[in-house]
Amino acid sequence: MEVLTWGGIIARVLAQFTPVWIALVLLFTVSILFKRRLGLYGKLFDSPIGMVGFALVMFWVFTGIFGAFDLIVTHDALAQVAQLKNKVPGTPLPNPEDGLYPYYLLGGDNLGRDVFSRMIKGAWVVVQIAPLATLFAFMVGITLGLPAGYYGGRLDTGLSFLANLILAFPVILLFYLLVTPEIIATGIPNYMAVVLFVFPLVFALVLLNSRYHTRPSLRTPLLVGVLGLMAWLYLSLVSEVGSPVQVIPGFADLFDVPGGILVVFVSVVFVNSPTVFRIVRGLTMDIKTRDYVAAAQTRGEGPWYIMLWEILPNARGPLIVDFCLRIGYTTILLGTLGFFGLGLPPESPDWGTTINDGRRLLRVFMHPALVPAVALLTLVLGLNLLADGLREESLRD
Repeated sequence: MEVLTWGGIIARVLAQFTPVWIALVLLFTVSILFKRRLGLYGKLFDSPIGMVGFALVMFWVFTGIFGAFDLIVTHDALAQVAQLKNKVPGTPLPNPEDGLYPYYLLGGDNLGRDVFSRMIKGAWVVVQIAPLATLFAFMVGITLGLPAGYYGGRLDTGLSFLANLILAFPVILLFYLLVTPEIIATGIPNYMAVVLFVFPLVFALVLLNSRYHTRPSLRTPLLVGVLGLMAWLYLSLVSEVGSPVQVIPGFADLFDVPGGILVVFVSVVFVNSPTVFRIVRGLTMDIKTRDYVAAAQTRGEGPWYIMLWEILPNARGPLIVDFCLRIGYTTILLGTLGFFGLGLPPESPDWGTTINDGRRLLRVFMHPALVPAVALLTLVLGLNLLADGLREESLRD
């Protein structure tokens, strides 16, 4: 077989993404039909910039999800074919077996692995870590930022000092310290996970209790059910067989989180939390002076009810925008870690590691580094455009 032309390569790549195109069409069709009932999300479809950003983001989200089930990939992302080292896009396999895709659509890397399949699998790494790590960082920042801004005084001073202390360190230096083998061997990242990952539990407890404290017949079973499930998820997340933190037996552990991914996850949460804390604190200090907060205080509502059900909903616009932007920052941080070979295993198909592997022969073979770099660029661009669209619509709200 001959090497594919660029027209053939593009046609085959587009065909591989067929599940993604179908999912995007269905998502946009349903969203546009019911956009008037979907609040701020529905208003996003009135913004051309927001729609473009959302399309780019969801393209990579669906790519990661479908890629995890091997519906898009053409080859095993770790399989090596010696004859295809650094081969150009569209190179056929020398002796393709039955059922094996006959081409390396975007070429081979320096170890003879399929660049296209590694790009798809790299999207799944980002889809797993970036949104969840950002969400956990927001849980930490919101849970601490609300009382700091609402109460002020010594509590605000102490928490602000801790946040500024963390922010005083360069981000990359913090990552280096947290993901080095010597620090990992001490178990510090595992103990940090125990502390940081408990904040969603605390947030859910305070949220439900403040809402239903006057209805104990509903509050108690709701707290038992929700917190019981969340506690199981929490213990499964922080517990790791063979690590310093193994709090539940292996058969009860819902997640088998690799040590490298857990360390990266903890590092991202730890670095992002202080910035979220400062944003939430500032918004709380502004909103707590509004008339509706004074009205809630006059009704005799408790402080946590006011913070979570009066202040937080009115701060959702800036927080949603920052959430989108912060996922982009997290994606860049993950790429940076992978580029420097920190945290994730060296054979990982994440985009940062793939770019680092390809840069060594960049002057001769551009495609191994260019493909994941473009993927990273388009995802972060989509998140920034999505944030701009949300910002425009939240200002009109």
